[in-house]
Amino acid sequence: MTERIVVVGAALLDGDRVLAARRSAPPELAGRWELPGGKVEPGERPEAALVRELREELGVDAETLARVPGEWPLKPPYVLRVWTARLLTGSAAPRPLQDHDALRWLAPGEIWDVEWLDQDVPAVRETLARLDAGAR
Repeated sequence: MTERIVVVGAALLDGDRVLAARRSAPPELAGRWELPGGKVEPGERPEAALVRELREELGVDAETLARVPGEWPLKPPYVLRVWTARLLTGSAAPRPLQDHDALRWLAPGEIWDVEWLDQDVPAVRETLARLDAGAR
């Protein structure tokens, strides 16, 4: 049995808005939207990986808040786990640095205005449910 590799995603919050990132690579994913994040490196805690990935991909300093319940399969052997997160005071504004060409803050009523990657849809739904319930 192949060991699972965890990919962390950030439901980066600004009030009730969530940041979506449009993929620019690889070609089969380009133009679709995702929650920013990336792979957990060996020996790295998922929360630390998420902070590192947000710095690398968006140029921001952030902190994780809470794990969004659930785990979603990606292309084997990868699985997606999501945390809510927020920018630290004094952090730069997010900008697309790696594998993305656009960012968009989405209010709850705008979440479905973008074409999410299929594998992110269940995580986005769960995140939206938590926001609607007031959970942060």
